[in-house]
Amino acid sequence: MDRSEQGLLRTDPVPEEGEDVAATMGATETLTEEEREELRRELAKVEEEIQTLSQVLAAKEKHLAEIKRKLGINSLQELKQNIAKGWQDVTATSAYKKTSETLSQAGQKASAAFSSVGSVITKKLEDVKNSPTFKSFEEKVENLKSKVGGNKPAGGDFGEVLNSTASASATTTEPLPEQTQESL
Repeated sequence: MDRSEQGLLRTDPVPEEGEDVAATMGATETLTEEEREELRRELAKVEEEIQTLSQVLAAKEKHLAEIKRKLGINSLQELKQNIAKGWQDVTATSAYKKTSETLSQAGQKASAAFSSVGSVITKKLEDVKNSPTFKSFEEKVENLKSKVGGNKPAGGDFGEVLNSTASASATTTEPLPEQTQESL
């Protein structure tokens, strides 16, 4: 046994609950030589048992590593299992369940709110489309389309009307003076 091991193991008895430290120190001084020798033998025996247990533990750990190697279990897999178990433990807590419940309810309320906002917007757009101002604007666009585009069937969507109007106005514009000089 080296000095570092001797420092770890105390030979002084530890006072039990209610015992006075001074009384215990006085007891060590009054030990007979036989009692001291007996305690030294017991100390050596306990240290030997600790050494044996350490060797057995090391052998068991080595055996464990060998079994894991044969099964193909590596550190990464163990880490994944530990994380999965940790997550399972977290999700089982009441705090997680309450938080999850609260967030679910908040999500449902937000979804309902967005749905009602969408319904309101749709209704407002329908109201605008059916308003006299929009009808008047739509008629003016149709008139413009028929004047510019010729005899095309009425109807189509608003985008088609704008595109046809834009292309019709682009073909009817006169070339700029710079363009006429370059083309000559």
